Amino acid sequence: MWLTMNRQVLLFVCLFSLDSVFGQISYSIPEEMSKGSLVGNIAQDLGLQPKRLVAGKARIYTRDSGEYIELNRERGVLLVRDRIDREALCRKTTPCALHFQIILENPMEFYTVTVQITDINDHAPAFEKAEIEFKISESAITGAKFVLEKAADLDVGINDLERYELKPTDNFVLKLQKNADGNKNVEMVLQKPLDREKQEQISLVLTAVDGGEPRMSGTMLIIITVLDANDNAPVFTQSTYKSTVTENAPKGTVVATVTASDADDGANRKITYSITNTLDDVRTIFQIGEKNGKVVLIGNLDFEESRRFEIDLRASDEGGLTDSCKLIVDVRDVNDNKPEINIMSKSNVISEDAKIGTVVTMINVEDKDTGENGKVQCSVTENIPFILKTSSSNFHTLVTDSELDRERESEYNITVSCSDEGVPSLSSSVTLTLQISDVNDNPPVFERSSYEAYIVENNTPGLSVFTVKARDADWNQNARVSYILEDSSVNGVPVSSYVSVSADSGVVHAVRSFDYEQIKDFHFLVKAQDGGSPPLSSNVSVKILIQDQNDNPPQVLYPVQTGGSMVAEMVPRSADVGYLVTKVVAVDVDSGQNAWLSYKLQKATDRALFEVGLQNGEIRTIRQVSDKDAVKQRLSVIVEDNGQPSRSATVIVNVAVADSFPEVLSEFTDFAHDKEYNDNLTFYLVLALAVVSFLFITCLVVIISVKIYRWRQSRILYHSSLPVIPYYPPRYSDTLGTGTLQHVYNYEVCRTTDSRKSDCKFGRAASQNVLIMDPSSTGTMQRIQSEKSILDEPDSPLEVSLNTIFMPRTKEYDVYFGFNLRSVYSQKKDQ
Repeated sequence: MWLTMNRQVLLFVCLFSLDSVFGQISYSIPEEMSKGSLVGNIAQDLGLQPKRLVAGKARIYTRDSGEYIELNRERGVLLVRDRIDREALCRKTTPCALHFQIILENPMEFYTVTVQITDINDHAPAFEKAEIEFKISESAITGAKFVLEKAADLDVGINDLERYELKPTDNFVLKLQKNADGNKNVEMVLQKPLDREKQEQISLVLTAVDGGEPRMSGTMLIIITVLDANDNAPVFTQSTYKSTVTENAPKGTVVATVTASDADDGANRKITYSITNTLDDVRTIFQIGEKNGKVVLIGNLDFEESRRFEIDLRASDEGGLTDSCKLIVDVRDVNDNKPEINIMSKSNVISEDAKIGTVVTMINVEDKDTGENGKVQCSVTENIPFILKTSSSNFHTLVTDSELDRERESEYNITVSCSDEGVPSLSSSVTLTLQISDVNDNPPVFERSSYEAYIVENNTPGLSVFTVKARDADWNQNARVSYILEDSSVNGVPVSSYVSVSADSGVVHAVRSFDYEQIKDFHFLVKAQDGGSPPLSSNVSVKILIQDQNDNPPQVLYPVQTGGSMVAEMVPRSADVGYLVTKVVAVDVDSGQNAWLSYKLQKATDRALFEVGLQNGEIRTIRQVSDKDAVKQRLSVIVEDNGQPSRSATVIVNVAVADSFPEVLSEFTDFAHDKEYNDNLTFYLVLALAVVSFLFITCLVVIISVKIYRWRQSRILYHSSLPVIPYYPPRYSDTLGTGTLQHVYNYEVCRTTDSRKSDCKFGRAASQNVLIMDPSSTGTMQRIQSEKSILDEPDSPLEVSLNTIFMPRTKEYDVYFGFNLRSVYSQKKDQ
């Protein structure tokens, strides 16, 4: 494919606040180039680097010719995108050109490009009809003219129709008649009279040849029927008619009336009018009356598509003689087109810190009308921080006019309105939605200037105490608040060992269990920090107050409780009513009502002798002491606080009712021995319970082992009737109260082969009233009675523990189980 290209580069620079560049460049290429053919090196011609086209997202903006030309950013060249047919694109209009703009961003630039399409000889001349007939009278005089249909060639220039050839030329020759408008009519001129008797029908071939290389041609067959005498042809009154019609004229409007006359008489002067235009849309828009010559509008006119029509008219008589003329119809524009607003480039999002004068959108506005009807004025919505600037006749830019604030307005709906100056004026508008993107310009703000929270002591570690909350007026990541515990110390200990703060939710958790008696309150700081870059933050002071809980029982300071020695308060027998025996002194480390103490007498040897002050803990006599009162008086005083629930402590107060110290000493010696005896008894009971539990577990393990070992013999043992063989522990003996053993308790558990239906049997102590005591001990009877009462209690720890012993019921074999438990109690009195 041959290629001829002319390049004309014209750049002009306009400096606005957006620093944009506007330029113009022209190329010339032939039509019918193959896809991918080079149009021009746009980067080189504009003085740009290809990487600028890539970085600037260069693209073609066009309303009409985007389908023909494409831009290769990487190479910086324009290429043919699709087949270009000049005839389909421009018809007969010359020159034929494609107009578009090259748009670049960052910064925004645009260049106007014109690509002129040159014609190639790709169309042959063509006639509308392949055959045409004429009826010519034999009386036609030499020189009679017959208008022929013209051939049409879609090509232009040298490739357009150049000449006609007519063969044979015995009777007729071809003549081109030039009109006033410069066009030529093809006429067939009679040069030799016709003789119907010699030749009734003549066939001629009309050939149309263009001037292209190689030449192309088209033919039409002319059939002439020779008639008798019609020697006058019709004649139009004007060779050219002119008329004007508005583009909004309704169908049926009479555009013009043409008139032709014929000097013949009769049928030979009857004239018929017709339109002879071919290969255009004239006959779809206009129609002529065959009889009256009125040209009527039958289609719709559009000034923007066709501003002038040239209508070829023919007048024919019955004899076949014709004449031709031209009707030129000028279309007058009316304001019937709204301004067209086209977005060339736009930004959907702009940062709130954008500088004044930042370009947001580039707009192209066009009105297809002409004159005043095509002049357009544009404006934007009022009271917004944007203005519209005009960079050229049809191009406008929308730029920022003041500072933006996303927190005040996060989105703008900008309406661009354009109106023409026609009467009446037509307008159009487009609404642009612009999002304001956020920058981190707002720090988090706490809901309160300071926080104060309460927590009850002895809390569970990890307990949620309360929540701090901060809000950030920014958006998305810039508004994502994280909470941080600021480093500080409380009583020399890092605050992080007291509390923690959830980074996401701001929930303050207690790290440890607090003790009101150690710490009553503490302060710390919490920082709220957003997720912006760089991040912004703010602090808030938090005070935690520990609330007291009744977790400490009263502590008795007096009388002092000792384990070994006996302390007693002495009351003379001559004491009167209200005698102050002693005072119970107690404290409670709790606070408030949890530390309010009250004193009550719980137990006493003689409740009618003493009373305790409810508030002060003073123990006083409530009656006169008599000689019948026991020397040893034991008082149990309970001290309670006022908490919920209440906690208490018990103190034992020993009181001696005597007038002399030796009397008191003899009585309290036995009392001390009794106390020591009771303490020893408790220890041995616990020890016995531990031994019994150990034996039970050991026997249970042995039984399970035997069960596994004798699994195969289990069925035989199950069906046999084994005798009940009593089993006695090695040291078992029946004392029968004889005292042959120190003190033995025997317990028996028997199981039979039918043990599933048997119950456990427990033996009572072998002897409950025989206890070997050390003769040197004192208080023997009291200890015997005390021991007997303990063992006889139905719910005593020893018996309850033994009653809980059981063996699993099995049908395979018998279990015989016995326990020996020896408890020896002896106490010697130091001489």
